[in-house]
Amino acid sequence: MISRIDLRGDALPEGPALRDLLPRADFDVAAALEKVRPICEAVHHRGDAALIDFAEKFDGVRLESVRVPARALADALDALDPAVRAALEESIRRARLVHREQRRGAHTTQVVPGGSVTEKWVPVERVGLYAPGGRSVYPSSVIMNAVPAQEAGVASIALASPPQKEFGGLPHPTILAACALLGVDEVYAAGGATAVAMFAYGTESCAPANMVTGPGNIWVAAAKRFFTGRIGIDAEAGPTEIAVLADDTADPVHVASDLISQAEHDPLAAAVLVTDSVELADAVEKELAPQVAATKHIEDRIRPALAGRQSAIVLVDGVDEGLRVVDAYGAEHLEIQTADAAAVADRVKNAGAIFIGPWAPVSLGDYAAGSNHVLPTGGCACHSSGLSVQSFLRGIHIVDYTRDALAEVAHHVVTLAEAEDLPAHGAAIKARFGGAEQWTRGWKVPTSK
Repeated sequence: MISRIDLRGDALPEGPALRDLLPRADFDVAAALEKVRPICEAVHHRGDAALIDFAEKFDGVRLESVRVPARALADALDALDPAVRAALEESIRRARLVHREQRRGAHTTQVVPGGSVTEKWVPVERVGLYAPGGRSVYPSSVIMNAVPAQEAGVASIALASPPQKEFGGLPHPTILAACALLGVDEVYAAGGATAVAMFAYGTESCAPANMVTGPGNIWVAAAKRFFTGRIGIDAEAGPTEIAVLADDTADPVHVASDLISQAEHDPLAAAVLVTDSVELADAVEKELAPQVAATKHIEDRIRPALAGRQSAIVLVDGVDEGLRVVDAYGAEHLEIQTADAAAVADRVKNAGAIFIGPWAPVSLGDYAAGSNHVLPTGGCACHSSGLSVQSFLRGIHIVDYTRDALAEVAHHVVTLAEAEDLPAHGAAIKARFGGAEQWTRGWKVPTSK
């Protein structure tokens, strides 16, 4: 059901050579880019009419309007199962606790007397959030995108999710109910690349956004790449991943269940166990079969995900070697199930989110830990972070110098300008102190009395 990669014995290679030995899904965004290009261009030129045509083509439903009416949001919330509502409300509460603490305030550094630099943080003016709606429905993704944007102070928030034929062309009602709970009242029935194009260009019913965030399939990732430079994006999210670093103290029942929990997302989902215990590897492999047989989505998601090239049990000589492997892999979700798991987790350099010990499974983070589950995939955790309040803020430097403070450093500025053969830069300084004709190399401007 799942393959093995044996990295014991010989010294582990460094850098790219080690990464190349590890399992990873095929996810060719470049190839998908050419297929989404005409879709994006059609939305650019035809607006809502293109969105309606693509909804009929891809989702099998002819929309009267792309904008979801306010009444539909209210109705979805009224009809929501009380237990689901309570769970969503608790997820929102915990997410707000964590994300509110991330908000940075302005900070001023007094560089010299009379000279300061202040960094202030300004929210993006308008963001478009995307909630997938393919094999599964993800109200949790609505929370994970909307809460940090709201806590950042974004003034205008819109959300798109694919239209569903069984719900009359509206997005899934649980998505709509989550929007209502969060106070997101601008919602559109648009999916995949069409939703990203709608936010990037704007249409008759939807104003353009400055930024688009949210997970999605390869078409969403390709559309984000297409619009890079026109809009800000969170990431080109690929298939979901879990890596578990475990030793012989781990419970194979827990490990197997956690691997399966990610495999049920998608046939390209990655489930990777890194361990120095052959006994644990054997026990986990033995556990997979009955646990898979007892759940849903077996043939269309779980079996192909576990059997795919993106999933494997990786054998290593010890926890130290295991740390090198998981750092090279850079998992979206990394569980540490070893002795002294907290200390081991503290040594990890590359991961989207780290889950410590047997009582912090990835499923907790998906819904109710308070952390964000929109995380870097495909090894991007070595250079990128998950979604947070900071994702929706822009740092702006404010430079405030007096005449004396500029005079004190003026000769250095002129010297560097001349070293870079940019004499007009230096002249802009000289002009403030009597003009270029009064300036000689090495002369320091006298300060005022």
